[in-house]
Amino acid sequence: MEYMTHSAEETERLGAALAERLLPGDVIAFLGDLGAGKTAFTRGLARGLGICDAVTSPTYTIVNEYPQGRLALFHFDMYRLRDAEDLFDLGWEDYLDRGGVCAVEWSEHVAEALDDPITVTIAKDPTAENCRHITITGGRKHADLSL
Repeated sequence: MEYMTHSAEETERLGAALAERLLPGDVIAFLGDLGAGKTAFTRGLARGLGICDAVTSPTYTIVNEYPQGRLALFHFDMYRLRDAEDLFDLGWEDYLDRGGVCAVEWSEHVAEALDDPITVTIAKDPTAENCRHITITGGRKHADLSL
């Protein structure tokens, strides 16, 4: 499905709508340039899962954990990883076994380790400053998400 958002708040609402349909063990694989809105979408995922904590980018920590929602949220940033082997060294399988949702920024760095992810591609609109083109594909359970 394809969507267009016109603000960070709309991007967050789309993330919250997706969160309502997520199942334990779902993986969200983000694709998008720096500043595209991956963390804004993840803030929406957190809100939709009932997580009240402030969601920040895990750029330097590699993973931020938010365990207190309907499902736990594990927010990964794979930018600094060389390959999927580094991901497994971090305990990737343990995160999957915990029954939460894994949101993976820079997922293309570890694509071979992601089994049937929901892929969220976010692209800036070059003609409008705050507009984002968002495409959501894949996963085990996906339905139309209305804003």
